[in-house]
Amino acid sequence: MSCTTTTVSLSSLRPKPVRSAAAPRWRVDAVEALYALPFMDLLFRAQQVHREHFNPNEVQLSTLLSIKTGGCAEDCGYCPQSAHFDTGVPASKLMALDEVLAAARDARAQGATRFCMGAAWRSPKERDMERLTDMVRGVRALGLETCMTLGMLEPGQARALKDAGLDYYNHNLDTAPDFYGEVVGTRTYQDRLDTLGHVRDAGINVCCGGIVGMGESRAQRAAFIAQLANLDPCPESVPINELVQVEGTPMAGTEPLDPFEFVRTIAVARITMPQTLVRLSAGREQMDEALQALCFMAGANSIFYGDRLLTTSNPQADRDRALFARLGLQAQGARGDGSAAPAR
Repeated sequence: MSCTTTTVSLSSLRPKPVRSAAAPRWRVDAVEALYALPFMDLLFRAQQVHREHFNPNEVQLSTLLSIKTGGCAEDCGYCPQSAHFDTGVPASKLMALDEVLAAARDARAQGATRFCMGAAWRSPKERDMERLTDMVRGVRALGLETCMTLGMLEPGQARALKDAGLDYYNHNLDTAPDFYGEVVGTRTYQDRLDTLGHVRDAGINVCCGGIVGMGESRAQRAAFIAQLANLDPCPESVPINELVQVEGTPMAGTEPLDPFEFVRTIAVARITMPQTLVRLSAGREQMDEALQALCFMAGANSIFYGDRLLTTSNPQADRDRALFARLGLQAQGARGDGSAAPAR
């Protein structure tokens, strides 16, 4: 893979007027050209865009809880929760409502403003929908934004979650269309797009991103970002994950991504999706503080906050608070002293 840089006119990278409403707003070659900019030029452009739309020193905090772990029927090659791989992650049943609400209260006390609930399913069963909607109502009553990721949804399931008050639904595209088959075999790219359509039709905000560092090329990373940027409308949240290699999954042993290439991906996401929350997600545990600071400079303005994601570790909340203090960053909704705002 070539990582050489070229001099490109910034004005030439803006989406061109199109004759057809169906034409993409961002061509893949234009996204590739952004990736190819000199690193400092790219960060400068991303920071300019970021400041046009957001407070540059504010970061939104989300907490992610696995409400049903392991035993998933899908074969996503990065995922330790797949039943297809031996990773030592045991299958569990759906958590009880009181356990979920206790975790949500803890997240709120730590300063999180959004509580995300993930279940390792191909799709939720109808018998589980009442319990899931109860969780949404309960977490929302605590004054937190709600997000769920449950796999594929049918239109009626999306409407039921909306009626319960769900704010966001996460369903990632994972990667570029032409690399997707190297990662997942049990669910098609169109399946993912269909679920996103059902979520939009129900009036739920979309959280949609993917994973880089799975062996894809830069051109495929550009195609992945173009896919996200050309969703109509853009996702309200875009989590950018760096592959966390777990022994037993097919992706274990993949050559690690150049850290600067990860920062470039954050910057390109910010430029192409200027009003979207770009979330620094999985992989942050393996990043040093300087690399995280570059990601914030490149336009990341959301993180998963807490000591665990679904099954992998995440920087401790105390470490994040200390880093924020050193960088002069403040949690969204925090008081002037940087502590969490009172619960609503």
